[in-house]
Amino acid sequence: MNEPARHDQDPAFRNPALSPAERVDDLLGRLTLDEKIGLLHQYQAPVERLGLRAFRTGTEALHGLAWHGPATVFPQAIGLASTWNPDLVRQVGEATGDEVMAFHHKDPQSVGRNVWAPVVNPLRDPRWGRNEEGYSEDPWLTGVMGTAYASGLRGGHDVLKTAPTLKHFLGYNNETDRCVTSSGLPPRVLHEYELKAFRPALEAGAAVAVMPSYNLVNGRPAHLSPLIKSHLRAWAPDDVLVVSDAYAPGNLTGLQAYHKNLPEAYAHAIKAGLDSFTQDDADGAATLGHIRAALDRGLLTEADIDAAARHALSIRVRLGEFDPATPYDDITHDIVNSPEHRRLAREAARQSITLLKNDGLLPLAAPRTVAVIGPLADVLFEDWYSGTLPYQVTALTGLAERCGTVHCEGVDRVALRTEGGYIGASADPSGGPLYVSGERACFDLFDWGGGAFALRACANGRHVQAGEDGVLTNDQPGPNGWEVRQTFRIEERPRGVVLRNISSGRYVTVAGGVVRTTDDPDAAAVLSVELVDSGAARAAEAAARADVAVVVLGDHPLVNGRETEDRTTLALPERQEALLKAVHAANPATVLVISSGYPFAVTWAQEHLPAIVWSAHGGQEYGHALASVLFGDADPGGRLTQTWYRSAAELPDLLDYDIIASDATYLYYRGRPLYPFGHGLSYTRFAYSDLELSSDELAEGDTLTVRVTVTNAGERAGEEVVQFYVHQQRSRVKQPLRQLRGFAKVRLAPGESRTVSVDVPVAELAFWDVTRGRFVVEEAVHKVQVGASSADIRLSTPFRVRGERIPPRDLTAGPLDAADHDEYDGVVLCDAAVDAGDAVRSTSPGSWIVFRDCDFADGRLSACVLAVSSDEGGVVTLRLDDPLTGEVAGAVTVPPTVNRHDFVEVSTPLAGATGVRDLYLVYESEGVTVSALGFCP
Repeated sequence: MNEPARHDQDPAFRNPALSPAERVDDLLGRLTLDEKIGLLHQYQAPVERLGLRAFRTGTEALHGLAWHGPATVFPQAIGLASTWNPDLVRQVGEATGDEVMAFHHKDPQSVGRNVWAPVVNPLRDPRWGRNEEGYSEDPWLTGVMGTAYASGLRGGHDVLKTAPTLKHFLGYNNETDRCVTSSGLPPRVLHEYELKAFRPALEAGAAVAVMPSYNLVNGRPAHLSPLIKSHLRAWAPDDVLVVSDAYAPGNLTGLQAYHKNLPEAYAHAIKAGLDSFTQDDADGAATLGHIRAALDRGLLTEADIDAAARHALSIRVRLGEFDPATPYDDITHDIVNSPEHRRLAREAARQSITLLKNDGLLPLAAPRTVAVIGPLADVLFEDWYSGTLPYQVTALTGLAERCGTVHCEGVDRVALRTEGGYIGASADPSGGPLYVSGERACFDLFDWGGGAFALRACANGRHVQAGEDGVLTNDQPGPNGWEVRQTFRIEERPRGVVLRNISSGRYVTVAGGVVRTTDDPDAAAVLSVELVDSGAARAAEAAARADVAVVVLGDHPLVNGRETEDRTTLALPERQEALLKAVHAANPATVLVISSGYPFAVTWAQEHLPAIVWSAHGGQEYGHALASVLFGDADPGGRLTQTWYRSAAELPDLLDYDIIASDATYLYYRGRPLYPFGHGLSYTRFAYSDLELSSDELAEGDTLTVRVTVTNAGERAGEEVVQFYVHQQRSRVKQPLRQLRGFAKVRLAPGESRTVSVDVPVAELAFWDVTRGRFVVEEAVHKVQVGASSADIRLSTPFRVRGERIPPRDLTAGPLDAADHDEYDGVVLCDAAVDAGDAVRSTSPGSWIVFRDCDFADGRLSACVLAVSSDEGGVVTLRLDDPLTGEVAGAVTVPPTVNRHDFVEVSTPLAGATGVRDLYLVYESEGVTVSALGFCP
């Protein structure tokens, strides 16, 4: 609780009647330079003479409060978004914010009120290891859900309950080499896709902070992005706090080697907009020392420090830290895992469950016995950013409350034999070192996909891990922790197999009778894997005795797809799929329940099984929610927020961020997906009729209202998510095939009809025009498409927009930025300068970029001047209309330059360039960079 007000004695910063800006001005003016510097670390130093307590940023609250003990665990973020219910997502954020406050009141030093959620990176590629943290592959829907969750976290008063932080800015969808890879974002992808997901929550004042990402963007570390100032802060109505990701500042001179020393790097970061350094855990001494050194060297001014300190203090003022009281002072620990929050967790899980296929088996018609099968049948998993489960309602628990059940995990039981005997495990409940014995011991073998296996000792039911000392022990509840030491790869050898611990990369060997790891692959123990009991056979027997089999498969959130680890395949784990096939062969009435944080390519199941259900890992009430859907108490409320592909072969390279050029996401994908964006079935049928538009011709400032009538044409009550898409039919540029513009989730009784509508501001139909560097609403015919998914369109109708006609590029208006090209081949975007600007570098001879519709002013342009750089030099040729056979309009020789940021100007006469033509810059050499080109009369 805060201290009581003293009115006439209190300084202005403690006066809640003043504006936050006035209070920050007063407080900032009272601080010494050293005290202001002390605010720039994650653990802000107290200022005792002014009564300022210590303050820390960074409480994890992605789908409930994390890392501080038992708290309500809601479905993962991808599951929350699958509800297509922003109000429900807001309620979950509100409940999470309440629990943050409860823990904060209990331990204010450990639980801060700056929360690091939500994640609003669009889910561009389903192989991303952190897929479960985001909301959707659609940036608009991501913005809707992110704003909803952040609104709940911040609370409904002017005083913030918590200070939500958007993660991770910008272009972040790969864990593979995440600190050194550069995400290439062409201008259209940047403005239409990536930035679009971040803007709504900031603009609405729901999120008040942002965390940059580990990666580089167009060759520049995201923590140094000029977009922080030019866009993020311009969108928000109030100050925005920018916090670094953990240990990311050190990468600027380490892995990224972007700067030579830390004072220089930290000065650049502060000038770019970074306010809080998450570095060296609670010890800020080194970081603050580098900032002081930057000041001493003239790399920073006190005004730079003031700007960053202002953002930090603004959040604290708006959190009510200096107020005599706040609306949240009465929140106690009783709210944590309260009955109300349990009900909310159950409803969120229920609405997230998505019916992917149903040939009539569901809802279950009062079966006497259900076989509940699979490695996820009777367990709930915590992910890296979830709280500690206060209790677990598993699939088995939920179904067992409704009917008779038989349970089978369906994993193989094996023995591991070496030349000296069998690997054995301690029967002690706390486990012990593995050893070699003459007696056969057994282990349960779990397949988590991607070649990752876990071993559970039958002797005590504990998982095997490779300890820091290299000794294997059976003392773990399962895969866990940041460094998961409980998973192994099985590698074939001529006489058997060897085990390799995934975390350490070391091989399992036997030394002195003790099982441990070694760096020497030749010293690995060659093992024979003896099948003691087939999990698939046992599961098939159980399924054959039951009326229905429910097989629960999926991922472990800490294995093969998590922070630091991307997936390489979309396939189900091989042994899990074999288990599914065996169960279906034994009992055709098989329901596949997928519990996962990302899509799987379940093509065999789609072809052969009668029913498939998916949900994200659903939190503590998962089993109750699942049972209510399987038994038909509730209609499946979930719809997919990203495309499920048939194979990873349908995806571009993981590091290819240009969704437009690569036809990625539902916006541009031209194939036939396994399940399309927006897909999800109901137990009833819905009919669409009477599609109406407020007008069939609109101007840029208008708003289009779309209305449609939806009728429950079935015999059961049900929920439908009515989805509204728009497609621009003609354009100067490649347009999305369809783009979500609104939706309405409705519950209808049998025979009930309802008219639903959405408003689409015409301004939202704009795209980024690279020829003029701004959004443009183009003169064009559009089509409204309304239906149950992006591929299940029931009604459509056209309308016309009176917009602009994009003129040819005026080459006399000024230089063209090379990054503003229309198409490309064999190039990468890179940084034109340390602080700002993009350029284009060739990756192979024959690479090119093209500027379409260039007006050469009837031949009055005599020369072209290019800003270029290159380590070794090269040649750039200008061709008209075609990169291979087009007429040569000029050529330049690029000299070797001092470094990649050292651009020099080279020029060439223009020959034969008249009228409106396409201009190709063809890089005849690898490693040549062009930042701009201008034209002279």
